[in-house]
Amino acid sequence: MSTSSKRIQHPRSVHDFKGRTCSITAVGSYVPSKILTNADLEKLVDTSDEWIQTRTGIRERRIAAPGELTSDMASAAARKAMERAGVTADQIELIIVATITPDMPFPCTACLVQQKIGAKRAAAFDIEAACSGFVCALEIGQQFIMSRTYDTVLVIGAEKLSSIVDWTDRNTCVLFGDGAGAAVLQNRSDSHGLLATTMGADGAKGDLLCMPGGGSKHPATAETVASRLHYLRMDGKETFKHAVNAMNTAAKEVLSKCGLHMSDIKCVIPHQANQRILSAVADRLGALEDQVFMNLQSYGNTSAASVAIALDEVVTRGRIQRGDLLLLLVFGAGFTWGAAVIEW
Repeated sequence: MSTSSKRIQHPRSVHDFKGRTCSITAVGSYVPSKILTNADLEKLVDTSDEWIQTRTGIRERRIAAPGELTSDMASAAARKAMERAGVTADQIELIIVATITPDMPFPCTACLVQQKIGAKRAAAFDIEAACSGFVCALEIGQQFIMSRTYDTVLVIGAEKLSSIVDWTDRNTCVLFGDGAGAAVLQNRSDSHGLLATTMGADGAKGDLLCMPGGGSKHPATAETVASRLHYLRMDGKETFKHAVNAMNTAAKEVLSKCGLHMSDIKCVIPHQANQRILSAVADRLGALEDQVFMNLQSYGNTSAASVAIALDEVVTRGRIQRGDLLLLLVFGAGFTWGAAVIEW
């Protein structure tokens, strides 16, 4: 057992619960083959590679093919995670998909994934917490494992943000990309797994990052389409400020629940939103440069898929081993935010 593992204090919610622990037994991810570089964006809007990299840290992002759906990407990531976990489709009992870009308003994308991967026994539903979605889905999935309701839960974060990005708005179109990440949740008797989570929200800031059209407030009409209400909108400055504060607070809260310090954490995996946001959060937490994983330079902001894709890369690159402690940090529209500490 590692030194950091010996110092773990179980959070009250786990310590007092008479059920099982919940671990991520495998992860998988998928990104489309098409690469959209900053040079490509220079041909679409008034921007430059230097402007984008200086302000965001992003060099390129992946864009789904016209007929490639959120459920397709989610299913591809799910199959990878299932193969690595040695889990067959008939063993999946619940599918949770976190997304703000479902194939359609209903049925839920999780049901479409269920059909595509052949998980006929699985219950299925979506959640929407924007960029915080994957961590929120992990917390929800954990409850079903701990309560013994299910033995195997599939959690997916998947987005086709290219379908809601306004490609005439240089302030937002440079930020986002498409992709999916998945995790298989099960009880692992020799691991603590998910040690603690925390989640938060502030609906008063909902208008700072949103897509106004398409719901009951602004149903699709010729007028809402002409007004470009069906595209993502963001107040970048205000979002930046609140993201840094919320992620910093969430990190400290979840570490406190476990009796841990930043020095105990092997790898911090934050939502891949903006390099300046991540640098500011790392600085406030006192995290070392080699503790914080970033891949936004290659994928941009993939919303609910962001942390899931990054987690898969961390695992496949061998950056973490069994027993290492991870800190996941997220922030998204709503505003929503969250954090999770995991013993791998």
